[in-house]
Amino acid sequence: MKAIVNVYLKEGVLDPQGKAVHHALGALGFDSVSDVRVGKQIVLDLEADSMQAAEEAVKRMCETLLANTVIEDYSVEIVQ
Repeated sequence: MKAIVNVYLKEGVLDPQGKAVHHALGALGFDSVSDVRVGKQIVLDLEADSMQAAEEAVKRMCETLLANTVIEDYSVEIVQ
């Protein structure tokens, strides 16, 4: 199975990288962009007995290592 984890800053947390990208896009003429938030994507190949077991395992991984849950949120998608 494959797990796709998207990690992103919580609303209200300053995102300096997002602000820099937003400024650069504006300088390049992409004026229709009103805001940018930058995150990260982690793709895991894993073995599990079921989709539910895989999702539970990946959520534990996120809570303990992959995401700083004080300032970041995450989403998990399991695909076969």
